[in-house]
Amino acid sequence: MTVRVGITGAAGRMGRMLAQAIADSGAPAVLTAAIERPESTLLGADVGELLGGEASGVVISSDLSAVADQIDVLIDFTVPEASLAQAAICAERGLPMVVGTTGFSAEQTRALATATAGMPLCQAPNFAPGVNLTFKLVEAAAKAFGDSVDIEIVEAHHRHKIDAPSGTALSLGEVVAKALGRDLSQAAVFGREGPIGARGRDTIGFSTIRAGDIVGDHTIIFASEGERLEITHRASSRMAFARGAVQAACWLVGQSIGRYDMQDVLADKESIT
Repeated sequence: MTVRVGITGAAGRMGRMLAQAIADSGAPAVLTAAIERPESTLLGADVGELLGGEASGVVISSDLSAVADQIDVLIDFTVPEASLAQAAICAERGLPMVVGTTGFSAEQTRALATATAGMPLCQAPNFAPGVNLTFKLVEAAAKAFGDSVDIEIVEAHHRHKIDAPSGTALSLGEVVAKALGRDLSQAAVFGREGPIGARGRDTIGFSTIRAGDIVGDHTIIFASEGERLEITHRASSRMAFARGAVQAACWLVGQSIGRYDMQDVLADKESIT
């Protein structure tokens, strides 16, 4: 079965990568709709030509409602406000939705959950398969070390990323906190400056780097007296995220109403192509 996919933020870095990943997928997926913000100068542009190839017949528009009947699933990598607006339209049409947007506030997170309660939703801070394996490795390490180590999470992204720490870093922190029976909202330390005193063993530290064109690096440090373990994932291209999101979209079309993440997709061996 060929899955008709729509993407939002189609003219952005991630949008173009998603379009390319869909084009590369062959039979499983086909791009049938591309959405951008109303003020975009690329409205009306053909996505194929935008990618440097032949015309595809898919032109960028600003109205998801107008093309909703042309897609089976929507992939959204934009900003929280836009994701919420698109989610409302998908909910109205019963369209499955893949959300890779990060930076939601607590209120926005609740609003998204409410809006998508009656539809299939796959949401993840990171759709790269390697990152999702990293979650498993970090959980195992945290359980093995327990409270005997200091835990720090260091993430680096390009200078244009607008939220910090990254959604992936926060999810890694949640994995560690859950494994150790901690509340991340109480254990997290997001910045250090001045005479702060000795580090508390029950804290989980976060450090953020924003520079150049770094696609995405995440390192989790488990440090004790005399040794340390570091688990690192480095993304060299957004294509890893895009391919994972397309895989998730194709998988989601066959699922019942509910909330899923990339772990669910990867757990289903039939979804791996």
